[in-house]
Amino acid sequence: MNDVSKAVIAVDGAKVSFGAVKALDGVTLRVMPGECVGLVGHNGAGKSTIVSVINGGLTPHAGTVAGDGEQLERYGINAARARGVRCVFQELSLCPNLSIVENTRIMHRDLGGFGWRTRAAKIIATSLDTVFPGHGIDTSQTVGDLSIAERQMVEIAMAFSNAGTAPRLVILDEPTSSLDASLARQMLDHVRRFIAAGGSVIFISHILHEILETSDRIVVMKDGRVVAERQAQDFDHHGLVEAMGSVAKEDAGQHSSGGPSTAPVVLSHKTAGLPFTARAGEIIGLAGLAGHGQTELLLALHATHSGNWLPERDPRVTFVAGDRRLNGVFELWSILRNFSIASLGDLSRRGLILADEEEAKGADWKRRIEIRTPDMDNRILSLSGGNQQKVLFARALSTRAPIVLMDDPMRGVDVGTKQEVYTIIRDEAARGRTFIWYSTEMDEVRLCDRVYVFREGRIMAELAGDAVNEKNIIAASFEGVAA
Repeated sequence: MNDVSKAVIAVDGAKVSFGAVKALDGVTLRVMPGECVGLVGHNGAGKSTIVSVINGGLTPHAGTVAGDGEQLERYGINAARARGVRCVFQELSLCPNLSIVENTRIMHRDLGGFGWRTRAAKIIATSLDTVFPGHGIDTSQTVGDLSIAERQMVEIAMAFSNAGTAPRLVILDEPTSSLDASLARQMLDHVRRFIAAGGSVIFISHILHEILETSDRIVVMKDGRVVAERQAQDFDHHGLVEAMGSVAKEDAGQHSSGGPSTAPVVLSHKTAGLPFTARAGEIIGLAGLAGHGQTELLLALHATHSGNWLPERDPRVTFVAGDRRLNGVFELWSILRNFSIASLGDLSRRGLILADEEEAKGADWKRRIEIRTPDMDNRILSLSGGNQQKVLFARALSTRAPIVLMDDPMRGVDVGTKQEVYTIIRDEAARGRTFIWYSTEMDEVRLCDRVYVFREGRIMAELAGDAVNEKNIIAASFEGVAA
């Protein structure tokens, strides 16, 4: 289809197996200069594995890798970087204990020698200014002190930076998952400029309108294989979902028909700006630009209504973390242990865990939310990022807590699973459970009964019903008033 001699990277017939699981089953993928290839598929479809092959992190058990018409026999991470291949991982890879400048030095190994800090600071600052104008990030900051959105911005800017070896192919794995609409637009605009200048991009996202708007060609993967590949203009949203093997519900992007306005107030909190309240059975959205106080409110609510030391048998609140690697998963534990940790009060007697009940509950939620694993006893890190997020969501919903706090919980989760989760949220809310939901995706915000819009740590507007729309949220985010 494409001339392999001109491809920046060409993978042919790649096969990768992890035990009995075929992560890749004969995948062929070519990326040409000056094109954006959209790569889509459900969690566990093989996207992260083919990315690992392309960036040199994984050698396929069968198949070949070529670049610019040359077979690459000893292709690893160093060889990939020397060819200008860069990757922004869904699980952010910056060292949290180092500064942005020091992380830049790690990325660009040729930056050593006298005065490297000054050169590194200039390189990353220039790239941040180019990709995210007006970002306001101090490059001397420690990465661990940044918000998750700021970390994602730095990692994206670092991938597009040039310290002597210019980026030729940039792989973006869920790059906008922690960015609000305005930051996502800045990044996508830069991707288009990069492509127009002859660069190449592999763009992985579960936000399908971004894929359709940005990609030149779209490759659909399922169960370790390429199941569809054609020009982006030949897909529409429904056709893309259908190719992935899901059924899209027509009401997925519509707001709730209205919350239980007469239900009792179950939660209230004094904040800067408007007061915050939540009623039984409501789905409350937290919106506005990323990093403007939404996560801080969720953490404050959790701290106020949780036990200080031991977990409560009847907890009032439960929490779904957005930054799963920082405060979500226990990396050395199994999938089952990660799932059941919040429900130990229901799964134990006299201090002993009832293993049969734990396994039965885990199996039930594995089926309900489609966690893609052959064995719940496998380690949590054996799962793709989206499947890890499913485990965190199942962990929270499996508790008896009447209030669920959610910090952008759908990051990296495929469109089919999102629809199932949205249905679960609606059903649970109809039974009286309250959801307080921070999301950077407008389609998710529109599912809420009421929405509080944040700006600079203050609640600037409260929207309900038909007033929950992008125009009003943007107006409140930037001006402090809704239209």
